[in-house]
Amino acid sequence: MNDSRLTGVVFNIVHSSFVDGYGIRTTVFLKGCPLRCLWCCNPEGQKFEPELKFVAPDCSSCGKCVEICPVGALAINPDPEQKLFIDREKCTMCGKCADACAVNAFGIIGKRMTVDEVMKIVCKDEYYYRKSGGGLTIGGGEATAQPDFTLALVRACKENYIHVAIDTCGFTTTENGRKALEEADLLLYDVKGIDPAEHRRNTGVSNEIILDNLKRLDSMGKPIIIRYPFIPGYNDSQETIKAIAALLEKLKSVQRVDIIGYHEYSRTRYKELGMPYPLEHIKSTPTNERLESVKTIFEQHGLKTQLGG
Repeated sequence: MNDSRLTGVVFNIVHSSFVDGYGIRTTVFLKGCPLRCLWCCNPEGQKFEPELKFVAPDCSSCGKCVEICPVGALAINPDPEQKLFIDREKCTMCGKCADACAVNAFGIIGKRMTVDEVMKIVCKDEYYYRKSGGGLTIGGGEATAQPDFTLALVRACKENYIHVAIDTCGFTTTENGRKALEEADLLLYDVKGIDPAEHRRNTGVSNEIILDNLKRLDSMGKPIIIRYPFIPGYNDSQETIKAIAALLEKLKSVQRVDIIGYHEYSRTRYKELGMPYPLEHIKSTPTNERLESVKTIFEQHGLKTQLGG
């Protein structure tokens, strides 16, 4: 098959981003991820298949969706906040509820698109890339979890002289997943911890593959921005901070470290997908003073560091 006709499942395309690499960027978010980070800020990117979103506050409780559902997956909920019971095991993602909803309380997250369809959207912003030194960023989910599609997007950008970055957790073992990372112009690379057992508790996987890939890509001279999600009670100990800084200090291709403080922006998205929020017990976000102290540690190891992406 022609690479331009390869398909992948995309759940969002964001224009004019300033936080996903250098310059003005278009970010394409792909569905599917091998990790289950307790602090995941894109829960809609975890599964590979399209999902049903339900925004309860927008629902008018008219009942039309209940009547039209062909598999009986919906029922009125007496709870004034939730409004509907959704049996997600029964749901076939036919989209009839979304079509019938006059207030757009339903939505289908995830759409299969070809490389060519994505590139036509990306190329519309080409003027801004040229003026600002920006380009396309492929994120997720995990971009390398759809390795063939991501590699084809990287190569399509090369053909169009568009700078391409990949936002990655680094957990990939496929040939094309590795090639996509190797051929991208820039990597936004997550380092979530050093201890393998702690990493498994926090993300569902050990970090050996992640760190091995990081060291290999660094040895190739691949430009890398490290992203360190700072999560209270999970990977915020002084031991962890110093161990990450010590590791990164030895690498030659790290251009910057971004410290991403824990936030609750995704809480409502979990609810819309019918998923429990894993960090419900965390009641506060890190203070600026605490994040600045972490930044200082990285800077003491000779690393250019900033707060946020």
